[in-house]
Amino acid sequence: MVRRWDRVQAALPYALILLPALFSLLREWRPEVLVLALFAAAWHWLLVTAHPEWIARPWALAGYFAVLLAAVAALVRIDTVFTVTGVGTFLQCFALLPGLWAYGGVAVTVGVLVAARPVAGRTPAELVTSAVVGVLIASMTGLIFHTISDQNRRLQENGARLAALAEENANLQARLLTQAREAGVLGERQRMAREIHDTIAQSLTAILTQLEALGDVPQARERLETVRALAKESLTEARRSVQALRPAPLEEAQLGAALSGLAERWSRVSGVPASVSVTGEPRPLHAEVEGTLLRVAQEALANVAKHASAGRVGLTLSYMEDVVALDVRDDGAGFTPGSSDGFGLVGMRQRVTRLAGTFDLETAPGQGTGISATVPAIPADPRP
Repeated sequence: MVRRWDRVQAALPYALILLPALFSLLREWRPEVLVLALFAAAWHWLLVTAHPEWIARPWALAGYFAVLLAAVAALVRIDTVFTVTGVGTFLQCFALLPGLWAYGGVAVTVGVLVAARPVAGRTPAELVTSAVVGVLIASMTGLIFHTISDQNRRLQENGARLAALAEENANLQARLLTQAREAGVLGERQRMAREIHDTIAQSLTAILTQLEALGDVPQARERLETVRALAKESLTEARRSVQALRPAPLEEAQLGAALSGLAERWSRVSGVPASVSVTGEPRPLHAEVEGTLLRVAQEALANVAKHASAGRVGLTLSYMEDVVALDVRDDGAGFTPGSSDGFGLVGMRQRVTRLAGTFDLETAPGQGTGISATVPAIPADPRP
């Protein structure tokens, strides 16, 4: 609709000059009518259509209206049908002149049209009446034109604003999709890194420890059996990690029993006693919750075996109304917080915070280490 009005507004002055000329020439051939009509159309094309920047200057704008009104007056003097051309001049007044100057231009145009018409048989009162009526009609026409032009301008501004918003929205959506894709890739990389670290790396470390502990021949068979079991468990857990399955200890046992089995195997390999206690009412939890706490326990025990030189370890699993907490404490060497935050501690913290949980570390040199992981107690998914 906006573009249609722009085309109509651009073509209307030409139509109001050439159509009356056609009617006049069909009634009577007069070369001067053709010359004046073509001159008026060419003058409008030169200053308004071809070079609109020219009429931005006041003197050029005044010259445009002076020449155009002179041509229109001459045409009206020849044939009164060109009074219609005055309507086009009214529209140009409201399109090109600012504010009240437009109504002044309308009054001058009406005066020129009234003065140009033949006065034979017309009294001064009729001339004045014609001028007043002409001004009123022209003003109403200009008001309508102004209203349509203003609405057209607002539609154009709104269209431009909507287009800018649409482009901004499209750019934002593209950025969000890119960020989501990058976050997904990064999250998957972190997940795989944690899983591999918590399974393959820990089991291989234990395998190396067992190999280094090989002594005389009578002990070799028992050690090799332990190595074989650890390697088999490591391969199984690696495959499950790649497939994003639940850890094997949780397939057939609840979290408390899985932690007890983990502590028993760890104690058998490390030689350090590890006890597990469960408080509250045990209940099945979401696979992500149980898997996260089991992996935290595995990493905590691995850190104790590698760094703590502890005499004993205690694991406490606490079921509360809205959360479930896992505490792992040892009486080992401890360390200064922040001095050795390796991948293990970072991975544990990432696992817990990913579930909107909290991870706390308490340690000091010579005073052992305690970690606490608290996550929401999300119920188990009822679907198989």
